[in-house]
Amino acid sequence: MTSEAAVSTSAISSSPAQRDYHFLRSFVAGGVAGCCAKTTIAPLDRVKILLQAQNAHYKHLGVFSTLKAVPQKEGFRGLYKGNGAMMVRIFPYGAIQFMAFDKYKKLLSKQIGISGHIHRLMAGSMAGMTAVICTYPLDMVRARLAFQVTGEHRYTGIANAFQTIYLKEGGIWGFYRGLTPTLIGMAPYAGFSFFTFGTLKSLGLKHFPEQLGRPSSDNPDVLILKTHVNLLCGGVAGAIAQTISYPLDVARRRMQLGAVLPDSEKCVSLRKTLMYVYNQYGIKKGLYRGLSLNYIRCVPSQAVAFTTYEFMRQTLHLN
Repeated sequence: MTSEAAVSTSAISSSPAQRDYHFLRSFVAGGVAGCCAKTTIAPLDRVKILLQAQNAHYKHLGVFSTLKAVPQKEGFRGLYKGNGAMMVRIFPYGAIQFMAFDKYKKLLSKQIGISGHIHRLMAGSMAGMTAVICTYPLDMVRARLAFQVTGEHRYTGIANAFQTIYLKEGGIWGFYRGLTPTLIGMAPYAGFSFFTFGTLKSLGLKHFPEQLGRPSSDNPDVLILKTHVNLLCGGVAGAIAQTISYPLDVARRRMQLGAVLPDSEKCVSLRKTLMYVYNQYGIKKGLYRGLSLNYIRCVPSQAVAFTTYEFMRQTLHLN
């Protein structure tokens, strides 16, 4: 029996029609995986944004205190504020990221000659940056909506946020504020996420196939990880990737929120934002503020994302 790691994820028939259907199935698989992962941790994402940007109503609270305070002040739905914009963004984001990863991995190994573990790291970084560039305006709007507190709304919804940012913050370029730190942060995050998951997966199936693996439901000749092992590998991958890239994520959020923050004039570039946060709040309470929450959210998020994607690959016959 062959392990899935040894089988090309892009191995499909040469028929143009089948290639088109494979493209659509791959797109749907990645999109569904992204939506399931983000819906699982939507309340934690809202709290993370509030803490990262030092929201006046919650900056004196910790992670769990904020989780309690948000429903008390804004109702239970307050925990999911901005999640509609997140779903609009995350479906194409997840679809593009997973699909691009397979394409870049194939390109690097077959056409450029880069193989082994390094091609997972490079393909993951490239896939993450590709997905960010394509969906960044939606992430900007989602962050603005999630930062709002009931009774102090600047935007009435997704469409109004798009219109307001476009008219008052420089047109199209207003939607790409903070893109540079996002790309710089995404390269190590996505790279190490895919790299760690792929490496753990291949090593597990190679050395412990009976204990960790099982036959794929759509192709019995292919060995895949058991569900609980998939979840564990995805969680470890997320934790490692987040630790490496977290300060850049803090800078990205502050630059995205822009005019919403009272100190926005000090967050106009990546270097200035990082220096301002460090000088004003330090490392623990500034650059790594909310990291404990990020561990809590990134482990289930990445676990669900990778596991759902593997499940969708079987369901849609992509193995």
